[in-house]
Amino acid sequence: MQIVPLESRQLTQAENQIREGVIKAYRLIEGVPGPANFALKLVNIAGKFHSPRHRHNFDQIRFQIEGEFDYAADGHFEAGSVGYFPEGTRYGPQTSDGDTWNLLLQFGGASGSGYTSESEEDRAAAALKEHGSFDKGVYTYLKPDGTKVNQDAYEALWEHIHGRPLVYPKPRYDKPVFMKSQNFDWLPVSNQPGVASKLLGVFSERETTIRMLRVDAAATLSLQADSFYFLMQGAGKVAGQACSRHTTIRTEDGEQGTFTAEAETTLLQLHVPVLSMEPARSA
Repeated sequence: MQIVPLESRQLTQAENQIREGVIKAYRLIEGVPGPANFALKLVNIAGKFHSPRHRHNFDQIRFQIEGEFDYAADGHFEAGSVGYFPEGTRYGPQTSDGDTWNLLLQFGGASGSGYTSESEEDRAAAALKEHGSFDKGVYTYLKPDGTKVNQDAYEALWEHIHGRPLVYPKPRYDKPVFMKSQNFDWLPVSNQPGVASKLLGVFSERETTIRMLRVDAAATLSLQADSFYFLMQGAGKVAGQACSRHTTIRTEDGEQGTFTAEAETTLLQLHVPVLSMEPARSA
């Protein structure tokens, strides 16, 4: 189990930024390269931000803590909004003008395409800048014959890292799924006195689950394996270690534990079951 207080991380800016705007992040927990790789970050974007309409070959979950984002026809984000951005599904353009904070989880989706880490992308961006330029989420370069090419920035990075064309998974969803967490009702959790839940959604055959939990003071929450818990407010203890606002708790495969609240506490749970690489086939 990992317990990560926010103060144990530094707010840093990406070395090679490919989107417009000033983007900084607390890199809370990161995985290792491979199908089970992931990155959980608390992201701050200041000033004018623009990202063109695009897609990824991995899944994303975003929880808006402060500020607003406009996703054009896909919808609008405000404090309390939660979004599931599935692999292969286009979204945006995305814009904001101000100071925003959001919790961002990026991870490999049900297709098994995996997730490429930020450190790999930083090295790729530095290399690609020797032959072209990034502007507003687009990478522009010239072919040997002088033909100008505009390519999505993420796609250019991925192809440079992996040395082959990026093939996107077939989209399981037509659009990203946006949820207004403040409009869901709290329901009591059976066999856990003093604990209430808002189930926001379960997605894809991987059964990725987004849930909010409220724990009364002195009540105990049973922690589920394969999950990230982010304390939105309140305080408590896990395995004798103090947890305060914006602490992250991660439970791995087969791992369980308990959180005991010292004050009324609200947590965001992101449950990402271990990905099976051998789907069943019909005869």
